[in-house]
Amino acid sequence: MASKKTPVIAVVDTTFSTVNMGKIAVDELKKSYPKIRVIRHTVPGFKDLAVECQRLLKDGADIALALGMVGSAPIDTQCAHEASIGVQMAKMNTNKHIIEVFVHMKESEREDGSIDEQDLLSLTEDRVRKHAHNAVWLLISPEKLVERAGTGRRQGREDVGPAQPERRGAKNS
Repeated sequence: MASKKTPVIAVVDTTFSTVNMGKIAVDELKKSYPKIRVIRHTVPGFKDLAVECQRLLKDGADIALALGMVGSAPIDTQCAHEASIGVQMAKMNTNKHIIEVFVHMKESEREDGSIDEQDLLSLTEDRVRKHAHNAVWLLISPEKLVERAGTGRRQGREDVGPAQPERRGAKNS
């Protein structure tokens, strides 16, 4: 009887992030899926994520989490877009999934332009932990994702739920 290969998840994070995203992902994966092998690498910034994910996928990882934090300046948003294109290219080059987990600091910006650090931490932790599960499900339990189709799931914030005619402005007949 052939034994199944132990799934390998690559976790790639950055030194740019103000939250240790890789530590959160590894914690969630090891706690929830102790039989999965996790490889963690850290790169300087999010534009370095794609090549490191691609390298690890070509070296045997089955799926990757690309964890990055986007600053609040307009140039940061542009760079995040460029990094995202790199991640898409790495997916196509390896024919494997890379779950892009980017947190934009602007998501936690107050009206005065300052960053709500507690909100940023909470948002980041929730998004990373939920996407760690998404990566495992995509890899070994895709039926769990099918069960969640159309349910308005969110990573980082509360789920919005499925579309409801009264919530979307449609009139009931």
